[in-house]
Amino acid sequence: MSGSHGRSVRRRTFVLGATAAAGTAALAGTARAAAFGWSDDGSNYVVDTGADLVFKVSRTNGDLTSLIYRGTDHQGYGGMNSHIESGLGTSTVSIKQSGTTILVTVAHGTLRHYYAARSGENNIYLWTDKADTSVPATRYILRVKKGLFLNDEPDSYTYAPTTVEASDVFAKSDGQTRSKHYSGLRVMDYDHVGWTGGGVGLWIVRSNHEKASGGPFYRSLLRHQSADGGGLYEILYYGQNQTEAQRFGLQGPYVIAFTDGGAPSPSLFPGTLTTPWADSLGMSGYVGAGGRGRVAGVGISGRNTAYPYTVGLASPDAQYWGSARASDGWFSIGGVLPGTYTLTVFKGELAVYTGSVTVTAGGTTTLNTIAIPSSNDPGNASAIWRIGDWNGTPAGFKNAGLMTYAHPSDVRAASWTGNVVVGNDETASFPCYLWKDVNSGILVYFKLTAAQAAAAHTLRIGVTTAYANGRPQVTVNDTWTSAIPSPPTQPSTRSLTNGSYRGNNHTFTYSVPASAWRTDTGQYNVLRIDVVSGSGTTDYLSAGTAIDAIDLLA
Repeated sequence: MSGSHGRSVRRRTFVLGATAAAGTAALAGTARAAAFGWSDDGSNYVVDTGADLVFKVSRTNGDLTSLIYRGTDHQGYGGMNSHIESGLGTSTVSIKQSGTTILVTVAHGTLRHYYAARSGENNIYLWTDKADTSVPATRYILRVKKGLFLNDEPDSYTYAPTTVEASDVFAKSDGQTRSKHYSGLRVMDYDHVGWTGGGVGLWIVRSNHEKASGGPFYRSLLRHQSADGGGLYEILYYGQNQTEAQRFGLQGPYVIAFTDGGAPSPSLFPGTLTTPWADSLGMSGYVGAGGRGRVAGVGISGRNTAYPYTVGLASPDAQYWGSARASDGWFSIGGVLPGTYTLTVFKGELAVYTGSVTVTAGGTTTLNTIAIPSSNDPGNASAIWRIGDWNGTPAGFKNAGLMTYAHPSDVRAASWTGNVVVGNDETASFPCYLWKDVNSGILVYFKLTAAQAAAAHTLRIGVTTAYANGRPQVTVNDTWTSAIPSPPTQPSTRSLTNGSYRGNNHTFTYSVPASAWRTDTGQYNVLRIDVVSGSGTTDYLSAGTAIDAIDLLA
């Protein structure tokens, strides 16, 4: 990627430089906007932030039709505006000014969408209140004009693509693949997405996702580029590989932020951003800080300190999460709407504890030390051998590091076939995904002692998701074959080819009789794993599954 085209900054660990620290400060000699206020040009409400940003909202449909920063309009590609979903259509749009704040309200059926501007800021604050399924998804698409921020990120479209799958996965001439679906980042891993170039940074700062679905580990669209421009997303509900029902209510704020090229101000990040100035604006469903509570835990015992732990709160109405402190498991989750939540402790991405907690407005619910029972963590079981780690992800398996931002056919992927020998780098040799039409029938070679071969053993295969009901059936030494297990509940959409292994973690167990083992301790036992299902199509869209861990218990 050419340096003149800028680069994308995504992680919260970005180090702010001098220009970034200046945030929205104007550069000397640049054109400056007029006084803070708004006007009506007959087709749009025109909002002047009194800084360097002027934007327009259509009076007809609530689209963002112009986004002028320092004299350059950044809005639009392919003749399309920025908007909720793919555009709402005819809507009722109104505007009001309350001191140093301007609020534009877009009403479309049961949906309400809001744009807010603050005097002297180069930010647009957005909220979306979705009451039902009349709008199928909830996403805001910021459509950016061609040529302003050219790049070729792994998690975006590329230029002049060749279609690999459906109409949304493409290959470059060098064999690398791209798709807007690919996201090397989980929701909990980023605060903002965007681009820099020419001394300008344009970002979407994500919301807290309390009315989104999928939890802290969900991956969804972040950005895309095509020949006619680019787009940035805030995804609040998206049906691709979704593990939860849709939530409804007011979600926000998420922020469109301009800077001098650096990352947006940390004061805008989720968990930091507070908007007391919005308390009196009258947005439907708005709950200020005084109407929210906090959950705090003094610690978590029974952890494996080699892994990070996350605490999640979820109800049909809202979701939240926070990291547990590595030293003792202390956690604190604030800004929580009142209600009763399922509290889940995750080792990596594997649920190892669940409980219930009630949150009240203005209060802190303090929890005593949470003790994770040893039996809740499958990694605690004594095993003759184990491939991978029980952490709810395919991390460490072959190609796992590539699959969140590439198609399995990508030129960078190692061969999906090949047998595995326990004791010979077995995890890195075992493919992270198995498909009925690609690499079903993989063989695992291992030896047993005489005592081990004389006993029955339990074989476990943990998976993180499955496509088209793909599930493992096992055969030992061509003498014993398991029954075909029932498929667990998993998302029905594409997953393994869309950059996501995140589904519903499930463990298959197989009781292997002693008669299946080879009694000659010098011989290898051979485990064959086949993917079975009557669904799916061919190749990488055949039935498949993602692997968490495989072990033979002692």
